Amino acid sequence: MSVTGTLYIISAPSGAGKTSLVKRLLATVPDVEVSVSHTTRPSRPGERDGVDYYFVDAATFQALVQTGVFLEYAQVFDYCYGTSRHAVAERLRSGLDVILEIDWQGARQVRARAPEACSIFILPPSRETLRQRLEQRGQDDEAVIERRMRDAVAEISHYDEFDYLVVNDDFERALAALQAIFIARRQRRDCQLRRQHELIQALLS
Repeated sequence: MSVTGTLYIISAPSGAGKTSLVKRLLATVPDVEVSVSHTTRPSRPGERDGVDYYFVDAATFQALVQTGVFLEYAQVFDYCYGTSRHAVAERLRSGLDVILEIDWQGARQVRARAPEACSIFILPPSRETLRQRLEQRGQDDEAVIERRMRDAVAEISHYDEFDYLVVNDDFERALAALQAIFIARRQRRDCQLRRQHELIQALLS
C-alpha cells in the first residue's frame, strides 16, 4: 500500500491570522507542507517566485485554467489564485500532509473533487479585533480596509461548510488547537492503515 498524506484546507478572512498560524504549525508539526499557489497578483517585498507563490500574468493563468492544471482556482479581490493538481497529488503520495490556504470558493471546489480533505476555518474573536489587525499591518488604506471588512463578513458566512472552527483570540491557544487537529487526524484508522501498513501486517503475522 502506498503511503499517502492528508489534504487540509485552511481558510479565514483577511486579518484573522491564518498565515502566522500556519507558519508556526509548519515549524512545530513534522511532515506538513503548504501548497504553493499560482497567482496573478504582483509580488510583495520579500516574496519569492516558486516559494511564496508562482507569479504569472493573467493570460498565463487563464491558459492553465483551460488546460485543467488547477485543482481549484478563484478570484479573490482583484487577482486570481489557483492550486496545481499535480503538485498536490505528488506531495500526498510522498506521505506529506498538504495544506491549501484558500478561500471558501476554492474550498468548495476541493471538497467536490476530494471529499476526504479536512477543512479548518480560522475565526477572529470580534469584528473590532479584525479591523485592528488589518490597520496594524499598515498595508492598506482606509478604503481597502473597509472593503476587506465587508468581504470578511461574506467569507465568515461560509463557516458551516468546514469541519473545524478555530478562534484566534489568543495566538498560542489557536496554534495548540491547530496542532491538536493535525496530530489527532494522524491517529485515525484510515490514516494509520496508510502509514503503518507494514507494521500492522508484521504484528498480525
